Amino acid sequence: MKGIKSIFSLVIFFLFFSIASHAHDISQIVSHVKPSIVGIGIYAPLGRPSKQLKGTGFAIADGTIIATNYHVVDLDLDPNSNQKLVVFIGSGQTNSASLAEIIATDPAHDLALLKINTKVPPLTLNTSKQVEDGTSVAFTGFPIGAVLGLYPATHMGMVAAYTPVVTPSVNASKISIAMMKRLKDPYFVYQLDATAYPGNSGSPVYDLQKGGVVAIINKVFVQQTKEAAITNPSGITYAIPVKYLKELVKGVVN
Repeated sequence: MKGIKSIFSLVIFFLFFSIASHAHDISQIVSHVKPSIVGIGIYAPLGRPSKQLKGTGFAIADGTIIATNYHVVDLDLDPNSNQKLVVFIGSGQTNSASLAEIIATDPAHDLALLKINTKVPPLTLNTSKQVEDGTSVAFTGFPIGAVLGLYPATHMGMVAAYTPVVTPSVNASKISIAMMKRLKDPYFVYQLDATAYPGNSGSPVYDLQKGGVVAIINKVFVQQTKEAAITNPSGITYAIPVKYLKELVKGVVN
């Protein structure tokens, strides 16, 4: 009986040690990722407010290239208030705004690359072609934008499915021409069982074992209205595979 108790105690000990070690590994990966996360937004010295956070981005390549979503930077800047596209670097109250130039876009895959003069620690892009369903991942960004300020938050989940970017509407009257084109030749995205919010657009999705970026947060499945995405989130998030970002990077980085 004593022998059984001893074996049971050893099993519990090693199980606890394994869980604690795994949690430590995850915290190390998140700590490595956070310095690479930046805010994408508008700076207007004559505006009120002068700073507007529109989404999330992350540094790649030599640290002066920022990856994000195309819809985050597809902005109509107001020249009357001298609005400029900027990248917010740092966190909390200790952040700075660096002027950004759009150097490449891929609207079809909702991707954009920005160039800044400041160097930010870059993230590594995953080399694998596809992430398997069930893979544990995390994404770090600025959920709900400026409401929470420049405090990067991390959410964990797993890859739930590899699915077409557009799914047929139950109501034929809601199918647009653009949607019909995508239905004929859809590309696939990752569906995650994790909740992202509007400010998370452009956040890197990374492997929790090695920390390499495997995808970029693109959108959240909205059950009712855009407001409901915050008050009653669906818990379903979509992310663009990193292979499309790597193709865009090839055109600007040798």
